[in-house]
Amino acid sequence: MNLVTEYLKLGLRFDRVVEGYVDAYFGDPALKAQVAGEEQPDPAELGRQAAQLSAEVANTDLTPDRAAFITSHLDALAVGGAVLAGENLSFISEVHSYFQVEIAEIPTQDYEQAHQDVSDLIGGVGDLGDRLSALRAQEACPPELVEKAVATLAAALRERVVEPTGLTGLDEHIGFEIERDVAWSGFNYYLGNFTSRVAVNADIGHRMSQLPVLVAHECYPGHHTEHCRKESLLVQQADQQEQTIFLVNTPQCLMAEGLGDLALTAAVGPGWARWAQGVLAGIGPTYDPDLAEALEIALRPLNTVRQNAAIMLHDKGTDPDVVIAYMKRWLMVDEARARQMLRFMSDPLWRAYTSTYVEGERLLRPWLEARPVGQSALTRFQRLLDEPLTPSVVQAEMRALAH
Repeated sequence: MNLVTEYLKLGLRFDRVVEGYVDAYFGDPALKAQVAGEEQPDPAELGRQAAQLSAEVANTDLTPDRAAFITSHLDALAVGGAVLAGENLSFISEVHSYFQVEIAEIPTQDYEQAHQDVSDLIGGVGDLGDRLSALRAQEACPPELVEKAVATLAAALRERVVEPTGLTGLDEHIGFEIERDVAWSGFNYYLGNFTSRVAVNADIGHRMSQLPVLVAHECYPGHHTEHCRKESLLVQQADQQEQTIFLVNTPQCLMAEGLGDLALTAAVGPGWARWAQGVLAGIGPTYDPDLAEALEIALRPLNTVRQNAAIMLHDKGTDPDVVIAYMKRWLMVDEARARQMLRFMSDPLWRAYTSTYVEGERLLRPWLEARPVGQSALTRFQRLLDEPLTPSVVQAEMRALAH
């Protein structure tokens, strides 16, 4: 038995239970065809198979790093299969089982301070949410300009990172499209052979100062760059075939979303808002770059609000309308945006994934900032692109730095 091959087939079988469980697969097409021709799998049995394969990893000749990576993903699949089969698991336990992080509800006192910081920045009087909404409305990107703005930013970011991240020499490409009525704001579909299709949700109301964060996350040096580097280094050069599949609700997802959230920090760093304003000159409305950057920092503590909301919804049985009101108050978003987030965290496949956008950044930002003196953020970030790191590996590194 080739354990890596069995891992790949197992992951592909999960996608037959719930379409979308495989975020990307660019491995042997014969394996995919084989799985497609099998009988409909039973998720409980898939969970048991994952646990059995996890126990077999120790009997292989895989290097310790590869063995740890595959074991962590098989363990996540073991739980995922049980959940898909109907096992009742708390949201907090589910997140820990998939992503190797411990989460807890954050007190609203933390959000009160963030609200005060935001109020001090934007000034004015009256309801803070209304003031922030009015400010954001001034830089709303017209839907018909979203695709142009995204492509322009992607080209500028690519120019900055293509050489230092090692994309030079790869025949890589991104195609863009606009989608409607989906549960996310942007999505990278990695197709293999250094090609991505990046879809952007036109329904959520993008802001000009938010678009560079989104594009860096999905494209350069975010998801697309990571997939290209791992396909080149780990698959083509090192024959680590386990890297040809990317599975939802596994540790690699938390790493990828944290990487994506820090992509603009790594590519541009302080001054990103002014840089982006120059790139977008003549496309859509303008914005105050210094204020946009200060607000991004002030609003960071509110990132955990949606995770709190998921805990309320799933572990406390809070009425969905109360959860929506909670998000509207503390995240200062409108009804439509709150309902969009509720839709995402209510989806059986994606509900736990909410935490990847919260805990990924919380894990990796301190790690990025703990880089050696003189090392650039992009150089440190390169490890995330090139190495199959997991949350537990990063946690161990941070513990070692603390001693």
